[in-house]
Amino acid sequence: MMKLGIKRGGDFVLTPERHQLILELLHNKTTVKLKELVEETQASDSTVRRDLDQLEQAGQLRRIHGGASLRQSASEEPSMSEKATVHYQDKSRIAAEAAKLVRDGDCIFLDAGTTTFEMIPHLRDKNLIVVTNGLSHLEALTEHHVPTYVVGGFVKQKTRAVIGSGAITNLEQYRFDKCFLGINGIHDEDGYTTPDPEEAAVKRTALALSLDRYVLGDASKFNEITFVKVADLAEATIITNHHDHIEHYRTKTQVKAVRP
Repeated sequence: MMKLGIKRGGDFVLTPERHQLILELLHNKTTVKLKELVEETQASDSTVRRDLDQLEQAGQLRRIHGGASLRQSASEEPSMSEKATVHYQDKSRIAAEAAKLVRDGDCIFLDAGTTTFEMIPHLRDKNLIVVTNGLSHLEALTEHHVPTYVVGGFVKQKTRAVIGSGAITNLEQYRFDKCFLGINGIHDEDGYTTPDPEEAAVKRTALALSLDRYVLGDASKFNEITFVKVADLAEATIITNHHDHIEHYRTKTQVKAVRP
């Protein structure tokens, strides 16, 4: 039986060879846009989309908005510096939308993470109190004159988040109008997940102590499942730039999708 393929420079490229080329590009760049894959393979949009679907089903990559990225281990977590430049524009738009929800007089929990970090410049002129477990947030909060309490506990070196039993005990003394959480995975069945059990416990505690709860996640976080469940989808409103197939998520929770 003849295998499907495409012509590239006069040579017939079989589907397995095209798949290999896609995976090689991903291993070199981690994240690749659909347009780039089309150019490199000289295949049509529909052919490349079908390739990506097949490779995702095989567990070799994950689809993201406008392309694909390498699938990470469920317990693997990038550092703050590694995450800071990934999907930066998307994170900035999500953060700006989230900051609009903060009102004068609010007491809010601002979770450690790169998307929540981008909220800080938008909080400058608001009369509020911030509690955070993100050590990376402190300098920016101080620079923008935002009154801030920092949670005490064990410092996680990779993400500079404060976690552990001490952090939870410290956190439990507060009550919040709103919390804004970063997250690693958003899935319609498995809810919100993160790689670290202790960091998950801090996020779970913040949710329980807040009247209004928000999870900030760019399109790459959707259909991802990491090691530890934080909460069901219904326990927080999602703020995202994700628009593809988002109606399915809206049957389970509120979704605020920012415009491109």
